[in-house]
Amino acid sequence: MKFRSATLDNGLEIVAECNDLAHSLGVGFFVRTGARDETDEVAGVSHFLEHMVFKGTPRRTAEDVNRDFDEIGAHYNAFTSEENTVYYASVLPEYQEPSIDLLADILRPSLRDDDFNMEKKVILEEIQMYADQPPFGMDDHIKALHFGRHPMARSVLGTCETIGALSVDQMRTYFESRYCPSNVFVAAAGKVDFDQLVKQVEARCGHWEPRAATRELPKPASKPAFESVVRESSTQQYILQLADGPASEDADRYAAKLLATILGDDSGSRLYWELVDPGIAETASLGHYEYQGLGMLYTWLSCAPDDAAENFAKLREVYANAEQDGFTDEELRQARSKVKARVVLGSERPRNRLFNVGGNWMQRREYRSVTNDLATLDGVALDDLHAELKKYPLTRATTVSIGPLQELEPLA
Repeated sequence: MKFRSATLDNGLEIVAECNDLAHSLGVGFFVRTGARDETDEVAGVSHFLEHMVFKGTPRRTAEDVNRDFDEIGAHYNAFTSEENTVYYASVLPEYQEPSIDLLADILRPSLRDDDFNMEKKVILEEIQMYADQPPFGMDDHIKALHFGRHPMARSVLGTCETIGALSVDQMRTYFESRYCPSNVFVAAAGKVDFDQLVKQVEARCGHWEPRAATRELPKPASKPAFESVVRESSTQQYILQLADGPASEDADRYAAKLLATILGDDSGSRLYWELVDPGIAETASLGHYEYQGLGMLYTWLSCAPDDAAENFAKLREVYANAEQDGFTDEELRQARSKVKARVVLGSERPRNRLFNVGGNWMQRREYRSVTNDLATLDGVALDDLHAELKKYPLTRATTVSIGPLQELEPLA
């Protein structure tokens, strides 16, 4: 495999991991925009705009977009997160050019008034549906509790109030400021003809007007808190915890992945053996999520309400014991094997490599091969895990309990 990159005159970058032995390719337009780049007034506009991109362009109707993707057998979609919006497709190599044509075209959407008004209803329904499903919007709420007014605390969906008040002109202004060449790049992986890729992107995006786009990266000032939210209709009690963790640019993010695997993997972890295997909790997991400027160690626990207090105590005990006594060589070995297997197995599909190549470029402007990742994981030692817990203690966390219980007393 070979990594290649190029930059158009207007500033749009193209990066690719080229693999002549692959039988497909993944390609995506990565836009450096998400919930953290919005203002309170237009919260949710990034996600709303993602929907609107598929509603038609000056060249294609919405039906044309879907039909043209289908005609080349593309597996295509898009997603919006706190930090980026990504439009991607997986295709056979012979359809590289039409997939670029389609993706580049939809990134210059018509943004018609009628489409905007119709899709607004869909977004409002999505927000309501999200609030009616576990954990009932509390995974957004816990970020606001923990990080306060930090931009990363914003909900990707926005609120019914912000979306309801949003105007199409506000969306057009936001689009113009964020969907510019300096804030968009094209990533590809698999059987990519890179020289042709550059020409194809140049032909369709080279005329895009350059414009500066910035992102503020204020330092987080987290503050642990506790809150109980009564949801009488819920049949289970949910306990969410959010602790600080390494950011995307921090070298110790690999140690955080291994630490989370030891403590909260969905099989064979300490939380699994303590809570899930005995049958006293349905789920108990810990994950590390990395963003520019901050990271999160996120715990999710769900169980019968009658078992919630005991399980909460066990959860805290697992974390306290880890901070006091550390981990074993065998736990590190098993965790490393699990994470390395995921890296290798995931790399066998060009679409997965697309997200890896694009994600690394998005967050750190670097290319990392599978070999790089495996070597870094091999280099993580027990002392690194212990230093990680000392720097980011899981016992210093914000907790939200959601369910029919009137209260769930936090442990001292």
